[in-house]
Amino acid sequence: MDVGNIGFVVAGLVVGFIVGMTGVGGGSLMTPILLWFGINPAAAVGTDLLYAAITKSGGVLVHRKNDNIDWRITGWLALGSVPAAGLTLLFLHNLHADTAAMNSIIKNALGVVLLLTALAVLFKKQVLAFAQRHAGDSFHFSGPKLNGLTVATGAILGAMVALTSIGAGALGTVALFVLYPFLATRRLVGTEIAHAVPLTLVAGLGHASMGNMDWGLLGYLLLGSLPGIYVGSHLAGRIPDGVLRPCLALMLAMIGYKLVF
Repeated sequence: MDVGNIGFVVAGLVVGFIVGMTGVGGGSLMTPILLWFGINPAAAVGTDLLYAAITKSGGVLVHRKNDNIDWRITGWLALGSVPAAGLTLLFLHNLHADTAAMNSIIKNALGVVLLLTALAVLFKKQVLAFAQRHAGDSFHFSGPKLNGLTVATGAILGAMVALTSIGAGALGTVALFVLYPFLATRRLVGTEIAHAVPLTLVAGLGHASMGNMDWGLLGYLLLGSLPGIYVGSHLAGRIPDGVLRPCLALMLAMIGYKLVF
């Protein structure tokens, strides 16, 4: 294993550790790191999508065993996200001949979504407090209107994830908290993870079909991330959330700003 591959293992270890401690989706950290290593944006996104599908699959098994998944909500989200991901992949496929244009679009979109993710991480508590305060009034939707909003949310997440590999984690969880303020937190988190696996798998395989995939790189990332997630999850809560979240949000905002501007 040469020095470059050791770097990918270490990157997987660091990202896995942070994900285990904070629960923030690995894509918001892994894709920018891959760009820093010199991986082109399309390959970075494609590789990270399958990386996310594999690493989150274990989480689905745990959450299903603990009855932490609302499959009805997962279904409504997927009804919007999977077709939206397919349309986004079709758009990228039509750009595939112009590699420079495709990489430029992905890079700029990645920067925008990172800035949104930074805001979601930083103001998550305030958004949750607002949603719970207005859970019983006209702000809260139900029935067909709620189902329609869930499908629309899934569509937005599907397009973002297929284009940038980011969005199904921090943004998806906050969106579910706003739409379903009465649902227990553990079930919201489990539902988001259950939705993220098929979405990232479909999007990742779509990118792989276009050649936007480095299978060797994927193996090295998993080699580091799996033990990193295990250790990080056991250390969760050791660093105060009031310190950890602002630092993480600042880091994501800086990376996003650099990619956009």
